[in-house]
Amino acid sequence: MRFTKKGASVDLDKAEKEIMAAIEGGVNYLDTAYIYPGSEAAVGEILERNSCRGKVYIATKLPHYLIKSMDGVEKTFREELRRLRTGYIDYYLMHMLTDLATWEKLKNLGVDKWIEEKLSSGQIRNIGFSYHGSTDMFRQLVDAYQWDFCQIQYNYMDEHSQAGAEGLRYASKKGLPVIIMEPLRGGRLVNLLPEAAKEIFREDPQGRAPAALAFKWLYDQPEVTCVLSGMNSMEMVEQNLATASGAYAGCMTDSDKELIRRVREAIQRQVKVGCTGCGYCMPCPKGVDIPGTFRCYNAMYSEGKPSGRMDYLQCTAMRKNTSSASQCVGCGKCESHCPQQIEIRKELKNAARELETPVYKLAKWGVRRFRLW
Repeated sequence: MRFTKKGASVDLDKAEKEIMAAIEGGVNYLDTAYIYPGSEAAVGEILERNSCRGKVYIATKLPHYLIKSMDGVEKTFREELRRLRTGYIDYYLMHMLTDLATWEKLKNLGVDKWIEEKLSSGQIRNIGFSYHGSTDMFRQLVDAYQWDFCQIQYNYMDEHSQAGAEGLRYASKKGLPVIIMEPLRGGRLVNLLPEAAKEIFREDPQGRAPAALAFKWLYDQPEVTCVLSGMNSMEMVEQNLATASGAYAGCMTDSDKELIRRVREAIQRQVKVGCTGCGYCMPCPKGVDIPGTFRCYNAMYSEGKPSGRMDYLQCTAMRKNTSSASQCVGCGKCESHCPQQIEIRKELKNAARELETPVYKLAKWGVRRFRLW
């Protein structure tokens, strides 16, 4: 997704150097998607040029939200095989599967039968889904089908939001390998750290780097199968290879954990609402994702407004049963259960005012109008 561009196209020569250095260093899982501009084609050409398709597992994704029929599913899949210059996909995902209703819609089209045919023929080796949303819905999706693996957003700031640690462990107990995306929240846990957090790293006597520590936090957990990283420089490749080469379950020292705690606290001091993501306020009678809303609202002030708003759009509008803050009717049920004693109704109004911009409302209308969920 993060390949360097040359004009409107992927800088293929640069990407080739980076991919081949990664493969030579031990990377064997390449994650792409139909909607990443130029990505599938670049991966396919680079692997063919270097005759190394057999050295890696390719993961790509079905953009089900753009497809209305099984003819469209088949056409898209064949296009992906053509772009990737391969006869099979090792790990195929339902891209951004948002809720159970979306999966039921896909099953009504016949996607489950299509998957079984592809698995039987060997054109798909493993089937899974990628997910942004609440822990409870994640558990429901895990139980909805005999998946081979799943992919979640997870990092030290999302430990108790999205699928979270609870979802990670639930999937692992079910025997599902878990692939981690957004380990650095799109680089924001490196490039957009508040000044207080940057100062903590600058003063660290061990010289630990933000990216390395964030990856180590993930590798430390035995339930984590694979960690994705959107690298687009040789420096990133080399640094990530060095971090991974010394990582294993249980690798975090007490000092590492203390550093993570201090950095997390520095980030949280920038937040607007002191929500811990415990979920005691849920379920909301009107379907509002209260912890998710506050997480995105806080991200606007700790990481930047575009980041928080995009996350909010993904997690509240891209689903059949929307979970926007503006759906709150002020019943107050949530506040009676909040251990932080947050004025949830008031803060939801504040969040809706800043998150639900005209662009958000237009996008939400489009999702509903064209049934993109």
